[in-house]
Amino acid sequence: MKGLRVLELSEAIKVDSADLLAVCAILKIKATSRLSMLSFEECKKITDYYENKN
Repeated sequence: MKGLRVLELSEAIKVDSADLLAVCAILKIKATSRLSMLSFEECKKITDYYENKN
């Protein structure tokens, strides 16, 4: 497996997938839908963003 889908990551971190897609845009991660694949590095960037936000 090369990573997670946006939908899978949003369920794992309990965030709405639309919000997660917005964060992807902020972080300049190419994800256009809930079924877009994210690499593990991109998942780490996203989870770090949410940890630093709170």
